[in-house]
Amino acid sequence: MPEKPSVLFVCVHNAGRSQMAAAWLTHLAGDRVEVRSAGSNPGDAVNPAAVEAMAEVGIDISAETPKILTVDAVKESDVCITMGCGDTCPVFPGKRYLDWTLDDPAGQGVDAVRPIRDEIKKRVEVLIEEIAPGKTA
Repeated sequence: MPEKPSVLFVCVHNAGRSQMAAAWLTHLAGDRVEVRSAGSNPGDAVNPAAVEAMAEVGIDISAETPKILTVDAVKESDVCITMGCGDTCPVFPGKRYLDWTLDDPAGQGVDAVRPIRDEIKKRVEVLIEEIAPGKTA
């Protein structure tokens, strides 16, 4: 891993799971990790239930917008993580590819999104220990 590893979270609409994962990684790792998120068919806005669930833990993702997945985003990332959504990334040698199978928060209320948010946090904490060990927030 480079001194400052980069992670790309990918989900089809880039509106729920990948946005929460990017927010957790940014919050917990700070500037020790470069964070991106994107999707192959980005939605119009971030899922309101995901925004609410993250706000409950003090993380504001209300200003985030879904972004299109590009080949360059994959090339520039050390770790590419799909969120169990069936989306795929272009494959380049030397990259680490993971698939986190997580329930889809689309169309669900905040009560259903909270356990997804909490599972993402656990996985992000493990990821940080693997790629950028040290003090977490």
